[in-house]
Amino acid sequence: MPLFSNQYKNRKVLVTGHTGFKGSWLSLWLSQLEAEVCGYSLSPNTQPSHWSLLELDIESHYKDIRNAHSISEVCKNFEPEIVFHLAAQPLVRPSYNEPLETWETNVMGTANLLEACRHTPSVKAIIIVTSDKCYKNQEWPWGYRENDRLGGHDPYSASKAASELVVDSFRQSFFNQSDSPLIASVRAGNVIGGGDWAEDRLIPDLARAVSGNKTVEIRSPNATRPWQHVLESLSGYLFLGQKLMEEKKDFAEAWNFGPDLSDNRKVIEILQQMKAEWPELKWNINEENHVHEANLLYLDSSKAQKKLGWHPTWGLETGVKSTADWYRSYQQNNKCLSLSQLNQYILEAQHKKISWVNS
Repeated sequence: MPLFSNQYKNRKVLVTGHTGFKGSWLSLWLSQLEAEVCGYSLSPNTQPSHWSLLELDIESHYKDIRNAHSISEVCKNFEPEIVFHLAAQPLVRPSYNEPLETWETNVMGTANLLEACRHTPSVKAIIIVTSDKCYKNQEWPWGYRENDRLGGHDPYSASKAASELVVDSFRQSFFNQSDSPLIASVRAGNVIGGGDWAEDRLIPDLARAVSGNKTVEIRSPNATRPWQHVLESLSGYLFLGQKLMEEKKDFAEAWNFGPDLSDNRKVIEILQQMKAEWPELKWNINEENHVHEANLLYLDSSKAQKKLGWHPTWGLETGVKSTADWYRSYQQNNKCLSLSQLNQYILEAQHKKISWVNS
């Protein structure tokens, strides 16, 4: 069955941040959709790295998004039709140690990318990936909607809120003509899945601990987050990209792609679910002397569900199991399950008649 109305087949697609966790999964999916993919990113900063394990045969430029001339040259030479911008400093706690690098990468990096696209006539659609943490966190017990106030306590969250303002400014100032590229920003939840080895993230920390027979220190066991498998958010990005490529201008705005309310869980619940799949996991609780992080966070994705027709496919239990299976397979058999899990995800979407399968 056709996926995303075959909008990506033989299309030139630029992915920034393609060597990262989410960007590498996106590059894999686009390759399976027979897109012509070009990646722009720093070299992988973990060993192992998901990007290296995939061994995708795509054009790659290992450069810094803060280099305006470099990203401009790549856009000019590759002539993409659609751009997915994921290059970022993606972590809250490191943003306290390197605030200027975080703001430069996340804010000016976004501006550099949009400015490069502004001078690249081939570009028809742009999707800027920000974060669920771009909202001014009020510790509300209900989900944040796309028109809620932006803001951020920590440098990472503030930089993502500022990125959203950059997107809106470019949309109104430069991409406001009838033939201008269509720009959308997307905000997902806490993504999990195989192949993430970033420092200071829950699942990678657990995987490293099991590999080294160590115990993980947990900072905030009762913090609540919108957990979802990485393929859930990517299906939303690709579905939205399809609409933009179809020149549907009313989709050129901000979108949440988060899990259902029932999958908004505490950290301790995720730990317990992971341990059920992976009994070797061990942790201890240490809630003292940590930098500020939001305690309660939930995304309201009703706009994407009603207007776009997007819905999660796997749900949290299947996402957690797939994540544990991926790491266990890699550690025990040195086998990367990403492609087989992508195919399983698509089959489940077909079975459930998810809208992007035959849209």
